[in-house]
Amino acid sequence: MPPLSEPKQDRSRATRLRLLEATVHCVASMGWTASTNATIADAAGISRGALQHHFPTRESLVVAALEYMFDKRTSLVLAVPVPEATGAQRVHSAVEALVEVYSGDLFRAALQVWAAASVDDRVREAVMPLERRFAQEAHRLAVRLLGEVDSDPDVRALVQATLDLCRGLALAGVLTDDSTRRGYVVTAWADQLARGLGHAG
Repeated sequence: MPPLSEPKQDRSRATRLRLLEATVHCVASMGWTASTNATIADAAGISRGALQHHFPTRESLVVAALEYMFDKRTSLVLAVPVPEATGAQRVHSAVEALVEVYSGDLFRAALQVWAAASVDDRVREAVMPLERRFAQEAHRLAVRLLGEVDSDPDVRALVQATLDLCRGLALAGVLTDDSTRRGYVVTAWADQLARGLGHAG
């Protein structure tokens, strides 16, 4: 069989990417159950036959979409710049940056996946290793942004509390516009975190 021409390979990669992006969008906006192959194919602007060519089963599409979500979320984490400020101001900048990591369609889609994973063993098996890797990257990011020593157990506990807070704030913002209260909570926690890390206010 002759190798695919480059333009055909490019089209195939582009179609696959559209399918993965459409899957994330559908899961984020419609939920896990409603995101059928037909719905995803329509959102991607391709036929169901083309979808099945790239992903013969819904399971293969879901696993690929989970990996894509993980890679995108991890890319967002790795792209966050280290604050230029120092002391308490750096802590505030770090917390605000971490809050932004847990936002948007990727978080909403992940939320739907977590709900599905809680009742579906196959989904859980696919998502747990990816979520563990994402959690590790998020923890590394928080330590890097804060400029702290990860070996200190007190620092690790404060970092984990910060990440838990970020997820909680993102969850609260799913149903309503929680931006005003979120801003107050972020500022209050950043003040507490700065003091816990030994930085003057």
